[in-house]
Amino acid sequence: MDPISDHPQRYALVNELHARPYPRLSVPGHAVYVAFKEPHNAANRDRAKDQEHLQALLTRAGATPPQTGITHYAGRIGRHELKWESHTEFTTYLAFAPGTSARPFDPAETEVFPPSWIASGPGGRLAAVQIRIEELPANPDDIDPFLEQWFVAESLVCTWVLDGAAVVAGDFRIDPNGQMRFAVFVRPGTGPGRIGRTVQRLCELETYRAMSMLGLTRGRDLSHRLNALDPKLTALVEGMGDDARSAEATLHGLLEISAELESLAVQHSFRFSATGAYEAIVRERVESLRENRFEGRQKLSEFMARRYDPAVRTVKSAETRLRQMVTRAARAGELLRTRVDVERSAQNQKLLESMDRRSDLQLKLQHTVEGLSVVAISYYAVSLAGYLAYPVAKQVGISKELMVAGLTPLVILMVWLMIRRIHNSVGKH
Repeated sequence: MDPISDHPQRYALVNELHARPYPRLSVPGHAVYVAFKEPHNAANRDRAKDQEHLQALLTRAGATPPQTGITHYAGRIGRHELKWESHTEFTTYLAFAPGTSARPFDPAETEVFPPSWIASGPGGRLAAVQIRIEELPANPDDIDPFLEQWFVAESLVCTWVLDGAAVVAGDFRIDPNGQMRFAVFVRPGTGPGRIGRTVQRLCELETYRAMSMLGLTRGRDLSHRLNALDPKLTALVEGMGDDARSAEATLHGLLEISAELESLAVQHSFRFSATGAYEAIVRERVESLRENRFEGRQKLSEFMARRYDPAVRTVKSAETRLRQMVTRAARAGELLRTRVDVERSAQNQKLLESMDRRSDLQLKLQHTVEGLSVVAISYYAVSLAGYLAYPVAKQVGISKELMVAGLTPLVILMVWLMIRRIHNSVGKH
């Protein structure tokens, strides 16, 4: 049989589906997560630095260095399993191991990522999460003392997830060790894959929340700039109906504002688009947890609605306002250009009328000159004709004066006909 020709990327694309499996965690256990992001132009960063940073961590633990050009890695460092992933704007590290320390959220557990190694990371630390995995007591109310000790009550989130398979708790605050804490209380009999998916979604939830809120500062700065440009644009638009104002000067000012608005749109378009994409992922991760209320406590979705949604709305408001001002400036520019075109058309009409008047004067002057030309040419033609006809007139007995008088009308008629013929010939061409 002839060999079957596959697309050159067929196997690579299929393998991509299985490249990032969820971790498998046991109870009790713990996980430590960290994400790094370049502060500027992270999508076009030098990804070789990300791999160098990963290799430095593996070298510390005596692990096998990764291949070059990879976008994900899974291996073992000490007693921890490690997952590394490279994303569009950031890189993530997730280390997990069985067992928990006697001290809840012990900083020693986070030493799998040494502080000196974190400090040398490309860009800066965007997210840091420490997760403690415990078995859910037979009476779920027994976890209340742990919640009071581990978290801040004012922002505490505690909810059933995955149809009652576990209880997730956290306060979305950064502790003195620089970590954001989450506790997962797992119902007995829950599989390690399900626990791993819960942990992974919590880590992704925090990362994409942070990424989406990067647009908040940009949105606030943009709002301040738009607050300064809006009155100028409004004044220019209102002044368009004032005939006393120069349309050319108004158009020049409008073009300056339009150029600045377009520049702002270019500068902020990527971040605002990314904010929308990350926000969608955050909401998808919350929905995928399939949460139910735990003992009347705040759910993740409620926390997001109160604390997260206003920030996202601020970004969207700035984006919408910028888009509207760009549209307003463009529409005003079109109207002003129309006014300038109308004014120029009126000026051109006046210029044409003036040219018509000058043409009429020129034509009248030309007719006058033609009459004078007939007289002048006739004068010289009569003199020449007199010299030619005088000998003949002398033979027939006609005086010179009578001969000139007879020739003059004929010569004038012939000159006039000649000039008229020349004028008609030029007019036809």
